[in-house]
Amino acid sequence: MRTTLMIDDDVLAIAKTFAKQQHKTIGQVISEFARQSLIRQTQPIQERNGIPLLKAPTNPQIVNLEVVNQLRDELL
Repeated sequence: MRTTLMIDDDVLAIAKTFAKQQHKTIGQVISEFARQSLIRQTQPIQERNGIPLLKAPTNPQIVNLEVVNQLRDELL
């Protein structure tokens, strides 16, 4: 769907950077960010003793020095 939006310059710059990194269009990136934000707002925040709980991934990966080095090397 095509529409016109007024987007702040800093938001557009960040969206352009993400789009370039992920090989996506700016529209796809902004739609994905908006969708994630709207979904998060509709989900109730679970708390324990007044502290928000973070959701653990269903298939956690063990992080060791090898994984950290691999991720670091990907950034360089």
